[in-house]
Amino acid sequence: MSIAQWPEAERPREKLLTRGPAALSDAELLAIFLRTGCAGKSAVDLARELLAEFGGLRPLLEASQAAFCRGQGLGSAKFAQLQAVLEMARRHLSASLEAGDSLTSPDLVRQYLSAQLRHRPHEVFAVLFLDNQHRLRAFDELFQGTIDGASVYPREVVKRALTHNAAAVILAHNHPSGVAEPSQADRRITERLREALDLVGVRVLDHMVVGDGEVVSFAERGWL
Repeated sequence: MSIAQWPEAERPREKLLTRGPAALSDAELLAIFLRTGCAGKSAVDLARELLAEFGGLRPLLEASQAAFCRGQGLGSAKFAQLQAVLEMARRHLSASLEAGDSLTSPDLVRQYLSAQLRHRPHEVFAVLFLDNQHRLRAFDELFQGTIDGASVYPREVVKRALTHNAAAVILAHNHPSGVAEPSQADRRITERLREALDLVGVRVLDHMVVGDGEVVSFAERGWL
């Protein structure tokens, strides 16, 4: 039976419009994105098979183009659509931070940093540069590779802060292992950067470490 023959309240698109997107399962959301199924399968059936094949929604969304296009009913056009949707979501989070006070929206900051850094296969050190009302001025990815004392340069962070006329910053980096617990090296780097930025009157408000499903805040730990 095609989705068009289902009771209206059970059709994914109609369900979303009447009850909101949170009421839909991963398969139903993916079915709306797919739009159509294939021979003998509804879009929901196909979505369920794809989720089982990839191991869930997140691995599907983060798959490489080659891996994504191997999925049944998928291809380059769908991959391009998906990347556009993901980028719009990231830009929406960025615009929300630009419009409000980052300090009053810690969950929004976590969502934004997770969207930017969680899926990276290597470590990335980034900085949120904020104005004196703690609204986002810029998000810069400054260093990549193994994040340690030798690979993070305080002078470069200070230079970018002055370029953006920032009054404060939130430091961030990811742990590709998925474990968000900060290391002693993370704490030493944070202190070095705090001291360097303090010389030019820029406050370090937080350092957030992004793991798999968790973001650890230095400020919440009482380390800043």
